[in-house]
Amino acid sequence: MIDSAVYRDGRRIASPATLAETFRQLREEPDGMAWIGLHRPTEPELHSLAAEFNLHELAVEDALEAHQRPKLERYGDTLFVVLRAARYLDAQEEVDFAELHIFVGPDFLITVRHGGAPDLSAVRRRMEGNPELLSLGPEAALYAILDAVVDGYAPVVEGVQTDIDEIETEVFRGDPAVSRRIYELSREMVEFQRATRPLVGMLHGLMAGFAKYGTDEELQRYLRDVADHVTHTSERVDGFRQALTEILTVNATLVSQQQNAEMRALAEAGFEQNEEIKKISSWAAILFAPTLVGTIYGMNFETMPELHWAAGYPFAILLMAVVCTSLYIIFKKRDWL
Repeated sequence: MIDSAVYRDGRRIASPATLAETFRQLREEPDGMAWIGLHRPTEPELHSLAAEFNLHELAVEDALEAHQRPKLERYGDTLFVVLRAARYLDAQEEVDFAELHIFVGPDFLITVRHGGAPDLSAVRRRMEGNPELLSLGPEAALYAILDAVVDGYAPVVEGVQTDIDEIETEVFRGDPAVSRRIYELSREMVEFQRATRPLVGMLHGLMAGFAKYGTDEELQRYLRDVADHVTHTSERVDGFRQALTEILTVNATLVSQQQNAEMRALAEAGFEQNEEIKKISSWAAILFAPTLVGTIYGMNFETMPELHWAAGYPFAILLMAVVCTSLYIIFKKRDWL
């Protein structure tokens, strides 16, 4: 248990140290309200709360297991609310999500927090500084928590916008690590969307029950303001997902173009290399022809024909010239030289 307090007319009248003491203090104050804050509670703690405030077993099971989607459930005269809070971590440049479960009854509000955000102690101090609002009951405390969660989305939106601006620069700069960053941010935006989109419907559901449950008019205005903020945030998150999809497409196109350019450069280099090989091979063939003739006529065999022929030397020279010239003309016509 992080904090527990009993309020009357919006003012703290007791700060019990244990759940049992909280239950006793609340019974002694018929017009009082208990606000109990828990962080990763144990199963016995939640079951004792369930027995005291008649909490539904399904809601208690969800609060124990966590990993729930944002939702609003009503069990008799008790509301069960699941919220996904978010905060932007500057050092890691990533979004951290936390889960918050809230039980709201006629004379109590219980928060079960899984994760670091939001700072509910600040919410409590804010409400204690405004006794008139807190005197409206547990629904006023619920509004304050909703407002804190939604306000916590604003720095996340700004941080993500900065990340997207940086990613766009990296994409056109050709940073090879940008694809992984786009993928990771896209996953975070999926989680962010799962946190904000259901919240819009939840707040509209609360507003739909204003008349039925006699919600104070001032509190209605506050909740409508929160609904406007979360709608704006949800639209921004949808825009981020669309922008990241487009950036990923542009990055894939640029990478493909770069790969094509590299392949073209390799092909051109290979072509130039082949041309050089052709030239070398052509000159090697041309030079091989006179070497072959000279080698044959340089053999010292007495019975060799034309060995004592007076025109043998000019004939050998002429034969070398004819063969070399013929090969040169053939290679030239084939553009090997």
